[in-house]
Amino acid sequence: MHITISAAERAVERLTDQHIQQAAQALAKEGFVVLNQAVAHSHLDILHEQMLTDTHTLVAARDRGEEISGWKYGHLQQKPPHHKPYIFRDIVANPFAAQVTRSALGEGLFNAFYSGNTNLPGSEDQPLHRDALPLWPNWNTPHPVTTLVVNISPIDITPHNGSTEIWPGSHQVVGALDEALIEKQRTIAPPIRVEAKKGSILIRDIRLWHRGVPNQSDQIRHMIAMVHQVRWFRKAQTLQFQRGCEAEFANDDLDHNVEFIDGPVEYLFGPHLNHS
Repeated sequence: MHITISAAERAVERLTDQHIQQAAQALAKEGFVVLNQAVAHSHLDILHEQMLTDTHTLVAARDRGEEISGWKYGHLQQKPPHHKPYIFRDIVANPFAAQVTRSALGEGLFNAFYSGNTNLPGSEDQPLHRDALPLWPNWNTPHPVTTLVVNISPIDITPHNGSTEIWPGSHQVVGALDEALIEKQRTIAPPIRVEAKKGSILIRDIRLWHRGVPNQSDQIRHMIAMVHQVRWFRKAQTLQFQRGCEAEFANDDLDHNVEFIDGPVEYLFGPHLNHS
């Protein structure tokens, strides 16, 4: 489902009750929702320029034989910068995304991740996968949502530049992800390619089946990723950002789980601790 945020909602930075309810229903049934017109294009342009520079740095290191985080050729794990002037409130603390995730996860939710995936031209298919297994894998019924992934791209996402393949409703499917289960789900709800305009936010259940696909364009396609978790999850790490950007994290709907440090944060070649 796509929900277009109105000018009136943007003016007060609050979704209507109807839009929150629609988003909650989409997450429960299909496992994902797209919020249109949620992020300022000017902010995305500034961030995109630096991320392109960083991508070329990562690719050069890969080509020298250095180990670069990623899964399958052409798919890089790439963090956005963790310092000014590349931190923006409507990205790290987007009020519309936080309202949706809070409605699903409840009060006290926190962000456990600030990283991203980069799909390079000429990339390969990834295997179909979940980012996280059900908490109780032996149960024969799905448990309520505990973790939501918040994705933002600085450019339009299309099938041509490698939009992610997702399987609607698969977050409610239990069992090992083998060929028999995949083919059964295909007859129920076949996969789709998510398309999202610049300025959109994709929110998905972390259990949703998905895979990265080849980028057939000449564009480098970035996807910023945050992971909002229910309050009783263990915080495996604190997210570090350089001092000076504290005001960008103003949002009472979300625990940002951040630590501000004086020196620069090694974001580009640092570890990616939580999620692929």
